[in-house]
Amino acid sequence: MRLRLVAALCVGGAMSITQLTSGTNVSRQAITKHLDVLAAGLVRDLKVGRERLWEFEPKSLNEAQRSLELIAQQWDRALARLKVAVEK
Repeated sequence: MRLRLVAALCVGGAMSITQLTSGTNVSRQAITKHLDVLAAGLVRDLKVGRERLWEFEPKSLNEAQRSLELIAQQWDRALARLKVAVEK
């Protein structure tokens, strides 16, 4: 769900909760909870009048990519150790 929200914000620009829930079975409350988690750096909210819009925050993506690459390297090393242990 969170990946879908980020993808929608990348394509659609700033969007309201109503726009983000359109065409889904997900409640506005559930979407809000996911956005609150993503607000740790991937999305941000804007107040436009009485409306709250959400938009993607691209500058945080590089940091997330570096973190995922580090995790991938750790998994690669762990799998290589497992392979050596299984082959013995």
